[in-house]
Order: sequence, then C-alpha cells, then structure tokens
Amino acid sequence: QVQLVESGGGLVQAGGSLSLSCAASGRTFSRCAVGWFRQAPGKDRDFVVSISWSGNTYYADSVKGRFTISRDNAKNTVYLQMNSLKPEDTAVYYCAASLLPNAASVSRQYDYWGQGTQVTVSS
Repeated sequence: QVQLVESGGGLVQAGGSLSLSCAASGRTFSRCAVGWFRQAPGKDRDFVVSISWSGNTYYADSVKGRFTISRDNAKNTVYLQMNSLKPEDTAVYYCAASLLPNAASVSRQYDYWGQGTQVTVSS
C-alpha cells in the first residue's frame, strides 16, 4: 500500500514558478513509477509528467521545457518544479504512483492517487 500527499500548490502570477511535492508512505515506493496529472474545472484529468523507478522521465508536450520532475527515493518524495507558468496551467494537480515501474501517461496504469493540490495562475 502506498499513500501519497501533495503539497506546494498556490496562487502565482503568469510567468512565475511553483514547486510541488509528493510525499509517499510505503516501502514499495522506490520501485514505483510516479506521475503528475492535472484537472481543470469542467475538463478531463490530463497527464503532465512521469518518472520511472530508475529516473526516466516523460513530459506532456504542453509542459516540456517549463516543468521538471525529480525524485528522491531516500526521502520517498517526488518533486515537480513548474516555471514560466501560464493561466492554462491552472488546475488541481494530482500525484499518482504505479506498481508498473515504467508507467507513463495512461492514468489507468496508476494504482495510488493523492488528494490533489490546487495551482492557480493569474494573468
């Protein structure tokens, strides 16, 4: 069992930065792939970025060059650094963990989900 808690969301102006964290409990976390997804009001949940157990990353085109994912398995934590934020990045951001070590963009591959953290980017 893996439990995930996101933190770091908030309100920022366009062009600004935010850093999200996803803290996990559970001994299997280091062998999990971890993904970030986001859901804007009235829209489907979309893939943002993932990182495999070994550190391979996969980014949605919309965030390439602006967002960076990293993980510290010793701390059971995954980070999402978001730079050059745009109003269209506004959403609830969810952290998810998959028992598939190389899971990427497909949400049904993920077994555990956090409660989400709100990110709001003002224009």
